[in-house]
Amino acid sequence: MSDNTQGASMDRILQEISAVGRKLEGMDTAMSALTAETRSMRLEIAGFQSQISGLDHRVVAVESQVVSQTDRDQELLYLCSKLTDLEDRSRRNNIRFLGFPEGIEGTDILSYLRDRLPKLADITFDPPLEFQRAHRLGLKTQNGQDCPRPIIACFLRHGQVRQLLQLSRRQGPLRLGPLEIRFSADFSKQTADRRRAFLSFRPRLRHLDVKFGLFEPARMWITKNGESRTFYDPEDLKSFLEGLHDPTQSMELTTQPPQDTQNQTRGMGQSEIALDTDGRPTTDPQTRGRDLESLIRGRDTKFPGRECRLHAWLPGNYVSRQHARARASRPQKPQSRTADASALAVGADYVADRSRSQGTPCNDLTTATMFP
Repeated sequence: MSDNTQGASMDRILQEISAVGRKLEGMDTAMSALTAETRSMRLEIAGFQSQISGLDHRVVAVESQVVSQTDRDQELLYLCSKLTDLEDRSRRNNIRFLGFPEGIEGTDILSYLRDRLPKLADITFDPPLEFQRAHRLGLKTQNGQDCPRPIIACFLRHGQVRQLLQLSRRQGPLRLGPLEIRFSADFSKQTADRRRAFLSFRPRLRHLDVKFGLFEPARMWITKNGESRTFYDPEDLKSFLEGLHDPTQSMELTTQPPQDTQNQTRGMGQSEIALDTDGRPTTDPQTRGRDLESLIRGRDTKFPGRECRLHAWLPGNYVSRQHARARASRPQKPQSRTADASALAVGADYVADRSRSQGTPCNDLTTATMFP
């Protein structure tokens, strides 16, 4: 009995050993497959490494090409600027005349300019005017009398060119009967485009009360709060103006002073105002009597570049309207603009209209915002 039991046990052990052997054979097969896959992956990785190495060499080559291209671009920009400068210098003796009617010069434009320009400018040139050449620009059109072509003249002496250009800046256009004859320096297209871009900022500069000047060939000089800067690129000027504070964005017209300061401001006339940076009236003698329109324009020198609130107490409805209208219609200098004074008049109209509709005097209203 015991022998049969032992034999059965041995059979089970042998069966288990056989099963383990079969499993080991399967594992050997799987290991062989894994080994083959690993070998294949190593080969692929080696291929990737070679490709990456090739890409590294190509990147280095591209970087060297980019560096050389950057150098060539900088050299090209330098050559372009040099070419523009040379072209501007070659045009230094040229002047463009606008407004001469077609055909007025006859057959000899040089003789016409030599005889006519001294009389128009009321200048005696010593030595007399001499030209290298002169002609009209562009093709003659059917409506030439309505839109005469410009005349470009090349002077022999640069000093006479500067003399005429200075006269143009001082006196403006010349008069040929009822016609205006304008003239200007001659520049290359690139320089003319830059000057045109600079001149497009004039309204913004005037609005911000920035002193400016455009100098030859194309550089803008500005002064703000005593600080001067020169710009050679219109984009740089644009970025600078975007960072400036506009003083008119927070100004208000107040028609009634606070209760705690009525005694201090009593007796102020129509053109007198009180100003303070925190919105309260002040009795500063340097501030009282200051022109309201000047402060609206931001021309105040006591608080340059700072936000302020304007307070004006006008004795009645129609007085405030008339006072504002008078300031709005006052003759202005050529570099000034009446937009701010007109805004003051609009604010006064708003105050007067509200006071009439509500049956209250003008000085009972509190605030009329002029610049929302």
